[in-house]
Amino acid sequence: MAATAPEGPKRPPSEQVYTVETQTVAFGSHQPDFSVFGTTIAGKTVELRALVAGEIVSVSDDVEVGRRVKAGDTLVTLDDFPYRGALTEARANFREAEATLTERQASVRAEEVAVSRAKEQLDLARTDLERAQQLRARGTGTQQSLDERQLILSQRAQALEERQSNLEVARARLEQQRAVNDRLRWRVEEAERNLADTVLKAPFDGVVMSEAAGLGRKVSASDLLVELYREGSVEARFVVSDRQFGRLLSDSEGVIGREVDITWTVGGKPLVYKGTIDRIGAEVVADRGGVELFANVKDGPEVDLRPGAFVEVSVPDRTWQNAVRLPETALYGGNAVFVVEDGRLQRRPVDVAAYDGADVIVTSGLSEGETVMTTQIADAREGIKVAKPGENKRISPAVSMGHGS
Repeated sequence: MAATAPEGPKRPPSEQVYTVETQTVAFGSHQPDFSVFGTTIAGKTVELRALVAGEIVSVSDDVEVGRRVKAGDTLVTLDDFPYRGALTEARANFREAEATLTERQASVRAEEVAVSRAKEQLDLARTDLERAQQLRARGTGTQQSLDERQLILSQRAQALEERQSNLEVARARLEQQRAVNDRLRWRVEEAERNLADTVLKAPFDGVVMSEAAGLGRKVSASDLLVELYREGSVEARFVVSDRQFGRLLSDSEGVIGREVDITWTVGGKPLVYKGTIDRIGAEVVADRGGVELFANVKDGPEVDLRPGAFVEVSVPDRTWQNAVRLPETALYGGNAVFVVEDGRLQRRPVDVAAYDGADVIVTSGLSEGETVMTTQIADAREGIKVAKPGENKRISPAVSMGHGS
């Protein structure tokens, strides 16, 4: 009966149609972001060291790790007794030297006056001798009178030479005393500086990074007591690949001054800070395969970003002109997409310039106004019939493959 039963009506074969999402191609300017990881560092630090030896007699309550200090705050004080004594002695020695200098100056002035008087006496003796010579030539003067005047002239010339020699000695002593005074003046300045160095003050508004100051501790010159970093000088240090750095260099915005977002995740909560790339590292980081960049941290949450934090830095990439932004799900094989023409798929090779989160930036291979399929289907190939959701009720939904294939 089964073999002789009449055949029933057969259902005519129908072509499978996939429901897919699409996007219309629209060219424009796109600037994707890329993320790298880095750490925060203190951009400006200072080590406050003991500049003189002594015993610590006072330590500020703010000298604790993490506390803020203001510019000019006294942080550590050393015993200044020996330095006050040294300053008193240096000033006393300098005053004595000043008195001696005054005495030497008076001696020089006296010798200068004596030389002037000796010159006058010599001129008078020379005039008197000339007069005696004239009288002798006329026969009215005696040879004895002429000889006496010659002797007086010689004595006064000798006296002038002695006065001039005394003047040179007095001037030399004056210069010697001036040198002594310069040396003692420096001793006074040194003593004043040593006394001032018994007090360590904060050079700027900062945060204490480390401290090793304790009451009663005896320190030597150059011992590290407090380390500070300038408040607001925290920087993010991160490395970008050679390719990423090259793209930044080729962009019209350049590298220096580029705005970045710095994310510090604390307890699962992201804290986002604004920053600006401030400088480029001095060397290429060969072991990490890239270039080191530094960004100043500016505006952000109320929680201050401290040095040593592990952060994620979002850097704006170069700007791509005449490019198309597509979901990454539109990409097949890493370098191709499918466009929809008359309800059927056509494969198009494309150039992917950059990735931006779940999107890709395509620079060539497409035309304005074309429709690109953005759904991943397992057996995507040219010629498959597709439709947008709601266009045809007798179609099969596409089977998603996730991102890429």
